[in-house]
Amino acid sequence: MRIIRTRDYKQMSRDAANIISAQVILKPDSVLGLATGSSPLGAYEQLIEWYVKGDLDFSRVSTVNLDEYVGLGFDNRESYRRFMYDNLFSRINIDPGNINIPNGCAADPEAECARYDGVLRRLGGIDLQLLGLGVNGHIGFNEPADLFAKGTHVVHLSDSTIEANKRFFDKAEDVPRAAVTMGIFDIIQADRVLMVASGQNKARAVKDAFFGPITPRVPASILQFHKDFTLVADEAALSLV
Repeated sequence: MRIIRTRDYKQMSRDAANIISAQVILKPDSVLGLATGSSPLGAYEQLIEWYVKGDLDFSRVSTVNLDEYVGLGFDNRESYRRFMYDNLFSRINIDPGNINIPNGCAADPEAECARYDGVLRRLGGIDLQLLGLGVNGHIGFNEPADLFAKGTHVVHLSDSTIEANKRFFDKAEDVPRAAVTMGIFDIIQADRVLMVASGQNKARAVKDAFFGPITPRVPASILQFHKDFTLVADEAALSLV
């Protein structure tokens, strides 16, 4: 495990973007696992800036997103598909056919999970997986549980996750209660894993995940086993370690 300590969110974002851009430059047909939320947003802005300058080419890159809310489609501004298009995909030269995101509006969510696992197999796995960190230690939407979930699955969101995400919605009751998420096995099978964490509210999760026991009650703790895991975190997120 490698930890990169940064001054603040801006430096964290730039350092994370440096790692992602190096991956794309060294392997132009990389499969990138992507995350949503405020944590990776700064890294996406930096990648877009470098693309506009002509430093990056995403034309051969494939992407797989971690998760999507059940019941939210592209027309909903809080869907993760919409987030990715607004904040990254529509602003770079990625082939739309190479973009993969779970379908939260699938008539059969379990069948959608099986389909998405098939996508991961067809792509041959993930070269670099980008992650955020939930306040309860979740990665993707893999919530604290008695066992580590293996493949893509439907999860009922915890109260703490709903609380953390309600700021993105007009009303707390608008926050979806379930999501389709890539499983722990899919995540740790990535050749490289990069996590970004920023802010005092992530400090306890960072300490529990990477300086405590490996347990499904703190899903991110499984990353202690990963052969090539990098945590890029600012001073606030690392304040308890």
